[in-house]
Amino acid sequence: MTQALRVLVVLPMYGGSLPIGRYCARALGDMGHTVRVFEAPELHPAFTGLGRLDLAPARRAPLEAAFLQVVAQAIWAQAEELGPHLVLALAQAPMSRNLLQRLRRAGVRTAMWFVEDHRLFTYWRTYAPLYDLFAVIQKEPFLSELAAIGQPHALYLPLAALPEFHRPLALSPAEQREYGSDIAFLGAGYPNRRVAFRPLAGRDFKIWGSDWEGEPLLAGNIQRQGRRISEEESVRIYNAARVNLNLHSSMSAKDLVSHGDFVNPRTFELAAMGAFQLVDRRSLMDELFGPDELATFDTPEEFYRKIDYFLAHPQEREAYARRARERALA
Repeated sequence: MTQALRVLVVLPMYGGSLPIGRYCARALGDMGHTVRVFEAPELHPAFTGLGRLDLAPARRAPLEAAFLQVVAQAIWAQAEELGPHLVLALAQAPMSRNLLQRLRRAGVRTAMWFVEDHRLFTYWRTYAPLYDLFAVIQKEPFLSELAAIGQPHALYLPLAALPEFHRPLALSPAEQREYGSDIAFLGAGYPNRRVAFRPLAGRDFKIWGSDWEGEPLLAGNIQRQGRRISEEESVRIYNAARVNLNLHSSMSAKDLVSHGDFVNPRTFELAAMGAFQLVDRRSLMDELFGPDELATFDTPEEFYRKIDYFLAHPQEREAYARRARERALA
């Protein structure tokens, strides 16, 4: 490293990119940079409290907009204190247009890591041209669309893992009893996952995570009444399961396997832990992992068949997990 930078990492208030932001901050600090984190999650309870007021949407919306402007002012205040060379924002971070323009006038470089599906989350169209660098987890047509709206500095940056955190763990017998299972899934209850997992109800299958309400068939499989799971516990869960399911999310209940492009963070995190995973094939996967490093499936029929196959073949599970870990670390 030629120069130690001052970096302000702006987290989203909630969501899947929140832990990724924390991993980025930790990695930048380990590289020798001076890092300050804007803890937007601390403000989330106040923001959601506005939604619980007995107000019509037309009255509540301007209050929420005003609140987000206050959040932007708080980010500016931290930037003034730190004097950063770079402000790094994660997807859904509360960065307003005015704030981005103000940072640009002050000569502060800004970057966004948009770890979202650009087809599903389209707010990037409003903000992308205002960043100095816009990193994404998809390629075409996203990169061309960014150039067309005035963002010439777009970068394909696939996800990763934090090796000191996402690592193999030796679990105690009590932890293995609590977290262990033949089959496990940790994540939100998207429509395709709900349908895909129903045939597994009644098996030694533990579902961890939120947004599984209204799923009576799987109620006996859902752990902790569907509460959110901390990043620290997620490492124990992944290490304890024999077969970790990694089905990428889709809003469609008709297409259980979405055949999308980007590779989710769970893929890299499980690989770095040396935990076995069964993951749906993605179009950008082949340039990230070799064919013998991830156990994949393309259809629901292959999904169910391979669950049973790998449960019956522990040595093959271990070989896949070992090769995936070697690739992630490399």
